Amino acid sequence: MTAILFPKLPHPHRTRAAEAELEVELTMTRTAEMSDALQGAVDRGEMVPWFQPQYDLRTYRLVGAEVLCRWEHPEWGLVRPNDFIPLAEEIGVIDEIGQCMTEHALEAIGDWGINISVNVSPVQLESAEFTLWLEDSLARLRHPAKRLTVEITEGRDLGDVPPLVARLDRLRRHGVGIAIDDFGAGHASLAQARRLHATELKIDRHLTGDDSPETTAQIAAAVAFARDAELRTVAEGVETTAQLQRMRQLGCDRGQGYLWSRPVPRDEMARLIATA
Repeated sequence: MTAILFPKLPHPHRTRAAEAELEVELTMTRTAEMSDALQGAVDRGEMVPWFQPQYDLRTYRLVGAEVLCRWEHPEWGLVRPNDFIPLAEEIGVIDEIGQCMTEHALEAIGDWGINISVNVSPVQLESAEFTLWLEDSLARLRHPAKRLTVEITEGRDLGDVPPLVARLDRLRRHGVGIAIDDFGAGHASLAQARRLHATELKIDRHLTGDDSPETTAQIAAAVAFARDAELRTVAEGVETTAQLQRMRQLGCDRGQGYLWSRPVPRDEMARLIATA
């Protein structure tokens, strides 16, 4: 991240061990400062939604968007989620951040009437609180709950967790979609899709950008699985026309990526929808 920069001054007599020790101290200082700053960031209005549109690969129509969290820190500027979400999970503030982004997703559905997906950390699903809150919020939504998709993000294997699956099943009964994010990277797999009773597979951007025969076969197998299981497929990270055509030929239903638009603030997303 560009924030919290500490100058690393050269020292002619400093050993490699001393340099490594200094780097550890600087990292700990950065982490401590960020941990303090994350406390109350939602209440201060620093967590804001950005949106990346999704397009139907058959009609090329704008059909949805993913809401993405951005941290607008008053001194550090715009902080990307990869720089703070893992820490937010660790220090216990991910619940309020996740609920804030889900509120923005529901608001966007109400205003625009399109499909909106939102990232949900497995940490949020460890208790029933988030699910109960979302069920209550869905009851007040003016549009069908099927407009909302929760994307399960994971940095570790969830394993076979019956309580988590039961909570997702409650949401599914309301019509909410369940997406496996970053399929093909890390722990996201077809087995995970089966365990979590997913309704959508999001093909990881690294697969989208790799046109090797092995990767092409992997994507084709995932699309075939999705069709058999009646899952929607979304190609992430589409940046070129060639990638668009390849993912379309492989049978992906939707796409998102820089070819159409980078993530944008809410007002710019509203203009994209108005001119679609």
